Amino acid sequence: MSGAPDGAVRVRFAPSPTGAKHIGNARTALFNWLFARGHGGTFILRIEDTDRARFIEEALAEIQDSLRWLGLDWDEGPGVGGDCGPYIQSERLPRYQEAARRLVETGGAYPCYCSAERLEEMRREQTARKEPTRYDRRCRNLTADQRRAFDDAGEPCVIRFAIPLGGETTFHDEIRGDITYPNDVLDDFVLLKSDGFPTYHLAATYDDHAMGISHVLRGEDWIPSTPRHVLLYRAMGYELPKFGHFPLINGTDGRKLSSRHGALSTLEYREAGYLPDALANFLALLGWAPGEDRELLTRAEMVEAFSLEHVTHSPAVFDVNKLDWMNGVYIRQLSLDALVEQCLPFLVQAGLVPEPLSDDQRRYAAAVLALEQERLKKLSEAPAATDFFFREEPELDEKAVKKWLDTEKTPAVLGAVVEALRPLEEFSAAAVEGAVRGVIERLGVNAGEVIHRTRVAATGRTVGPGLFETLSVLGKERVLRRLGRFV
Repeated sequence: MSGAPDGAVRVRFAPSPTGAKHIGNARTALFNWLFARGHGGTFILRIEDTDRARFIEEALAEIQDSLRWLGLDWDEGPGVGGDCGPYIQSERLPRYQEAARRLVETGGAYPCYCSAERLEEMRREQTARKEPTRYDRRCRNLTADQRRAFDDAGEPCVIRFAIPLGGETTFHDEIRGDITYPNDVLDDFVLLKSDGFPTYHLAATYDDHAMGISHVLRGEDWIPSTPRHVLLYRAMGYELPKFGHFPLINGTDGRKLSSRHGALSTLEYREAGYLPDALANFLALLGWAPGEDRELLTRAEMVEAFSLEHVTHSPAVFDVNKLDWMNGVYIRQLSLDALVEQCLPFLVQAGLVPEPLSDDQRRYAAAVLALEQERLKKLSEAPAATDFFFREEPELDEKAVKKWLDTEKTPAVLGAVVEALRPLEEFSAAAVEGAVRGVIERLGVNAGEVIHRTRVAATGRTVGPGLFETLSVLGKERVLRRLGRFV
């Protein structure tokens, strides 16, 4: 393919497999996916692995796993195929090399034989003179004979793009409007490295054209590179795509987002207990507003509402507390069966339940999680919230024990509760409540004297779901045994 079909929307997410992807990359992928789906277009995954020094094999699978977990399916790319493959740049090297050769022939680029040592010395001198560090174009005006002499001597070279020496370059940003750069602030950047691998600038520009990308949508940190790409498009005789640059993401302190703000890589959010739909909803609001002060949107609603016109210019703010709140809302919307499936990996990892579960064990886990569903903000909280349901004996809160159980009243109070519960044939929450309240009335004490002691003895803690519902789920045998320890 060469250029997008008239009116067709084709966008790409093009990560580099150099390590775990920052959550900002996931936001970029999501915005591209929403734009493609909203316009009936094509979402392409392209792997930009030409930086071999930083290449990490495992990152290839992680990129794809992250997108699948977030529900961002791609129409063309690795594992899917398509008419514009291959979609891994290291498998396309001859194409970039040929493009660089053509640029040299037409005068749009030139070979540079400067050594790394010479370039480093040049930069030191420029820094000492307080000048911008950029290539001094020493090799730009070499004669054919001089180049031949370098080649004959076996001198390695890179291919540099020949930036126009005057004028300016303007491009239209679909989010920010027209942006202009004087050409004299642009460097003669490298297109092809001496090992035959392209730089990002050449590979991305060539592939965006070859794959028919209609809109190049990426983070605003790529704005300074865009005039270089525009000039490269023109030098190669390619039609320009439309450009759009999303705002940066900052922490609540206004600084660039990092791990200190609670930011993780995409799959780390899965391990931390976030739901993919909740994370996608949260990310969609980082730099985009659907209008009408809406915050909770289904995937279909996001697709319908998303537009570049409503993407903001100012940095978005990543607030992990808001993410936790939103994730809690999504957890409460899960069916009980779905909640069990989502929480099971965390319960298994904590050693609270076996794998696989028997039918009885699954029913018990469902009853337990039903009590905690309203309180969970993350799936990973399930083990700590429910461990007393699954362990043979609960872990006791020492302060709670000292306050409520290490007293002279405890044996009489809990003994009365045990005697009231023992005859119950139906151990429902209503039956348990009736029995416990009968004890309170007979003893003539404050309700808390009985309820708090019973909770601490049965669960080891002072807070949790409703006591009577908790005792009902724990079951008669377990409750009587636990209370009996303190009688």
